[in-house]
Amino acid sequence: MSDTSLAISQKLAAAVEAMPAFPKSVQQILEMTRQMDCTPKELVQVIESDPVVTVKILKVVNSAYFALPKQVTSINHAVVFLGFNTIKNLALSIAAIGMLPAQNEAGFDTGDYLLHSLSTATIAKRLALRLDDASPMDCFIAGLLHDFGKVVLAQFMPQEFKPALQKCQADGASLHLALRQTLGIDHASIGAMLAQKWRFSPDLVAVIACQFDLGENCSANAACVFVANQISKKLSFGFAGNTYIPPFGAAIRQHFGTSLDEVIVSLDNLEATFEEVKIFAKV
Repeated sequence: MSDTSLAISQKLAAAVEAMPAFPKSVQQILEMTRQMDCTPKELVQVIESDPVVTVKILKVVNSAYFALPKQVTSINHAVVFLGFNTIKNLALSIAAIGMLPAQNEAGFDTGDYLLHSLSTATIAKRLALRLDDASPMDCFIAGLLHDFGKVVLAQFMPQEFKPALQKCQADGASLHLALRQTLGIDHASIGAMLAQKWRFSPDLVAVIACQFDLGENCSANAACVFVANQISKKLSFGFAGNTYIPPFGAAIRQHFGTSLDEVIVSLDNLEATFEEVKIFAKV
């Protein structure tokens, strides 16, 4: 390994280590999502232990978008009106938003990035409902975090990240390939390093890590996140740095058919999905 490569590797490791952990309450929510017997009451207790998350969830729940018949004043009532999964997803969205830097020297728009990530998460969850061996909640989490490596780069390595962003935006090339050329590693690998630090399940780490190298044994979860990511890019649901859309490989076709356009046509109300995402992004 050259001195330059070693310096970049050390800087990346330090950048990942510098990222904050998820709030304790959100870590607990993540653990609960993997428990089939988790009850709404248990979820309510965890959320209400965190006043910041509670206030933000109630703010969204009482927004004009949901148009509830009366003011909701507790997380318990929020679960009753909007359902267990919606409140879980809101809590996770709040955690992700809380980690985004307000500004960065790379010129990376974190507001657009957030819309892209939330869209990918929501669409991946919808796609997971079509596959017997996919987990809708794991797909939502993986979709939400699939590009988090870009946040690490924007916040801690902006001088290295900016040229790669500029290159792919100028010629329409893939950002992950541009990063491999300049850094020797792409944002998927960096995101997987971060997911390991946060102690996510090995399966979820693998989905984030392999999103550009989907082999024949591509998991159903990885396929859902890959396709959702391309749908978000194709329909301009947010923007995460580049517009390159790779063709469906054999592994993706095995799960979802021949083309991205076919999948888009088969999904109803994608615009309504994006409107819901915009609400989540405002928390």
